[in-house]
Amino acid sequence: MNGSSITVTFILTVYKDMNSDKNVFFIVVFLIYIASILTNITLMLLIYLDTSLHKPMYIFLFSLIVNGLIGSTAVWPKVMVILLTGMNTTSYAGCLIQIFLTATYGACNFTVLTVMAYDRFVSIFNPLKYHTIMTPQKVRQLLLAANLVPVVCVLGQVFFTSQLPLCKNTLHRIFCDNLSLSSLACGDSIQSRVTNLYGICSIIAFIILPLLLVLLSYVKIIVFILKASGNIGKKAFETCSPHMIVFINFSIATLFSVIYNRLNPYLPGEANVLISINYILVPPLLHPIIYGIKNQDIRKSLSKIWKRKIWTI
Repeated sequence: MNGSSITVTFILTVYKDMNSDKNVFFIVVFLIYIASILTNITLMLLIYLDTSLHKPMYIFLFSLIVNGLIGSTAVWPKVMVILLTGMNTTSYAGCLIQIFLTATYGACNFTVLTVMAYDRFVSIFNPLKYHTIMTPQKVRQLLLAANLVPVVCVLGQVFFTSQLPLCKNTLHRIFCDNLSLSSLACGDSIQSRVTNLYGICSIIAFIILPLLLVLLSYVKIIVFILKASGNIGKKAFETCSPHMIVFINFSIATLFSVIYNRLNPYLPGEANVLISINYILVPPLLHPIIYGIKNQDIRKSLSKIWKRKIWTI
């Protein structure tokens, strides 16, 4: 394979182990994916159409939704095609594109969730100065940094990975990821070491550091809630609880995904499927459900637009 990586076709071996479970898996993926698309687009339209939702928290939420849709769309349509056709292969270019989109999804999720945690922190500890601190210009800067920096860094990761000479073409995955592709490299070269080091630095920068920052902010918020009087504490909890639920779920899903990537050869294909669903299919569906149920502004906006629609018919 050396020198001809561009023409490589990768075989995704997990699909061979599914047999009769393929139909069930297809139905599950199809239903969750369609539900995710519909509910997220609805929430995006609500945020776009209702000017009362043109606030930093909902602008960041809009970005989180777009990122989730990009990540899930990078994986699940291809998975469903493979399940229907039985062609469990992917091209070299297609694999690199999928790695770029899914890695960007993971990194941007953490950076946007970190920015959202900062926004909630300011709203609770500096409510009187909130609009002075979270100006439209600052919101744009935070949003740009939270999305652009991960994209540039992931592009660097994909570039280093694309330079590796490959000696194998089988991936024990249902979709391409950077670590699995890197493991197909020939021997222990300087290129593979640089790629692994870059990947470790990316994990520290876009997973561990955001995780620590968000946990630190929420420790302070929880202490504030416990010490605050009834109404103030309750309001602070209602403000932060959707973000906390989304962040905790995504952090746990990412943790299991990272552990699985390290133990990939030793775990069955069923674990691959479950972890992949929890990492890149379920989180985008949770955003509209959690924010729709927990957030009064979203519920009021939906009710207002629904009533307006009925009266105009």
